[in-house]
Amino acid sequence: MKNKQEHWAKASFALLIFMILGYVIRFYPQQLTGFDSTIQSTLRGDLPVALTAFFTKVTHVMDTKIIVIWVGLLMAVFAYKKWYSEALFLGGNLVLTGLLVLLLKNIYQRPRPSILHLVEEKGFSFPSGHSLASTLVLGSLIIMIGQRLKHQIARYVLQGVLLLGIGIIVASRVYVGVHYPSDVLGSMILGLAVLQFEYPLYDRLRFQWRFTGKQK
Repeated sequence: MKNKQEHWAKASFALLIFMILGYVIRFYPQQLTGFDSTIQSTLRGDLPVALTAFFTKVTHVMDTKIIVIWVGLLMAVFAYKKWYSEALFLGGNLVLTGLLVLLLKNIYQRPRPSILHLVEEKGFSFPSGHSLASTLVLGSLIIMIGQRLKHQIARYVLQGVLLLGIGIIVASRVYVGVHYPSDVLGSMILGLAVLQFEYPLYDRLRFQWRFTGKQK
């Protein structure tokens, strides 16, 4: 119970930060101009060719069609191995990402940055669907690796790679010009809040299903 309350306290704090940021974005976006423009100009620079080629390719990893395919394949592998709670956790977070993005974009209705876009995107800017998806989906995999992989070095390496992946995806959305830094920051905070809230529930379900022999 204490562990659950600690996770939920962290989730509540992260959600509060997200709501404060969202309030500023909705009603006082000019207050974030300095923060956003500084990071945008620093990250994008003069758009070097190699970096542009890298980010314009890597940003598509979280495109809807692509992420549905590779998450679906992972869920199939998990189901084959009888890791049913893991499959539910991963797939559920992908669906939840879509629902949250659809709802919140229409609440905040923030226009996309008025700078050169290197990829085509439609709709509103906040929150960033790619950033939320990378935090929730890759974050789910980080949790699973911590539970399933016994070899410590391999576990840390894979978790580090996934963390790096989140960072790269998030940075790519700013670099290609379709999101403000505050968009991706808010999305990561929201994703962290969701994971902190979900983890005790998922972990309990996983324990119960393993204890009763419903899964491995």
